[in-house]
Amino acid sequence: MRPVVLSLGIVLTIGSAAANAQLRAQTIATGLSSPVGAVADPVQPGVLYALQQNGLVLVIQGTTVLPTPFLDIRSATVSGGERGLLGMAFAPDASSGRVFVNFTNTSGDTVVARFRRSAANPLTVDPASRFDLRWPGGNRFISQPYENHNGGNLVFGPDGYLYIGLGDGGSGNDPDNNAQNPTSLLGKMLRIDVNVPDGDPGGYRVPSDNPFVGGVPIAALGEIWAFGLRNPWRYSFDNPALGGSGALFIGDVGQNAREEIDVAPPGRGGQNYGWRMREGTIATPGVPPTSPAFSPLTDPMVDYGRSTGVTIIGGYVYRGKALGPNYAGRYFVADAGSGRLWSLTWQFDDAGRATATSAVDHTPEVGSLGYIVSFAEDPSGELYVVVYSGTIVKLISQSTPSAPANLTYQKSGRTVTLSWTGASGATQYRIAAGSRAGTSDLAVIDTGSTQTTFTATNVPDGTYYVRVSAVAGGGTSAASNEIAVTVP
Repeated sequence: MRPVVLSLGIVLTIGSAAANAQLRAQTIATGLSSPVGAVADPVQPGVLYALQQNGLVLVIQGTTVLPTPFLDIRSATVSGGERGLLGMAFAPDASSGRVFVNFTNTSGDTVVARFRRSAANPLTVDPASRFDLRWPGGNRFISQPYENHNGGNLVFGPDGYLYIGLGDGGSGNDPDNNAQNPTSLLGKMLRIDVNVPDGDPGGYRVPSDNPFVGGVPIAALGEIWAFGLRNPWRYSFDNPALGGSGALFIGDVGQNAREEIDVAPPGRGGQNYGWRMREGTIATPGVPPTSPAFSPLTDPMVDYGRSTGVTIIGGYVYRGKALGPNYAGRYFVADAGSGRLWSLTWQFDDAGRATATSAVDHTPEVGSLGYIVSFAEDPSGELYVVVYSGTIVKLISQSTPSAPANLTYQKSGRTVTLSWTGASGATQYRIAAGSRAGTSDLAVIDTGSTQTTFTATNVPDGTYYVRVSAVAGGGTSAASNEIAVTVP
């Protein structure tokens, strides 16, 4: 592996511990149409949702793309360029069934809409439940002056609030200086409380501890959490539920010179990341001197120039288990233009400034994936990479087995025999059965054997949705195809 040179006044060198463990990319789904993101189901294990730019959200169970979409808003969105269906997030209160979606409406403006899962089938959304949030000024959309720099990500923070990253409104070099305008939502990170009754007319409240609510250091819209972003396409929190710090990592896409990763300590808002005056750590080329909305400006943890890449894609701090302990706490990031995928270590100093070291380029291990546009994290902390050409892959250890295939069954009364095609390197197989597609609420069975058949006797009446995974020292594979078995 070669080092990634990132401009911090130092060269980030390869961490020898992380270099000992090799990664590979395991294909989860192919044949998607311009996917721009993926979101793991928080309550249904093994289910991933693929966000297609055209407004379709598809359900992936294991490695199977289901024919019925989770959500279809193709008629409500305009797609192409940097527009379309751009983000989705599930409310932390799973019992509410709420799902939030960010998309470009047919007028070219940003809509953040609330939906609710269907009670009859939680793998679909009730289209009649749509409710568009209402923003300052009374509109149920955020006006976009140009076609690009929409941001679009939606993430719930550890505090339960919804974070919305908005680009500067587009064109080049932020001609309206939106990112420094305290009366504009553009070029900002927003933080809102969407845990309001269905009858709330706006669909959210402004948290009382948002940094600009009290008019200090400046009077600004209460929804604003941070200033000075150009196009925060993808960002994430270091997941405290998995032992993470709660820090916020933002991949902010640059103009013509620098890409940057901004990091905020847990719970700390009120930063000004410097756009449009600064691009990364340099004065923005071609922009006349401009006064910031407030100072001081917050430096990025990492910025890099065009020799490394052209479009930063923010990822996640790894808190899973399958890749091994050498990867614990490493921040994974990519660049769409160069196709590079790397990880790095990081830390905060006493003042809360983030610094990075030990970058490892994983591109030689996983291969050339193509135009990487997003990452996803499942509830166990494992990571997925979304490629715009139509593929989603999972990052796994070289020792993780491949997925079993061709799961079938034979039934005789209350005896069911499962058969499948084995996976190289498996030490045993894990069978999951659920009462609905994609679930495992009825049984999880480790076979303790490398045999590719399993027989269950005296099976109670019911319909069982069954999948099988391969298990080895490096972790557990993706699931096989899913079958429905009805007894008797």
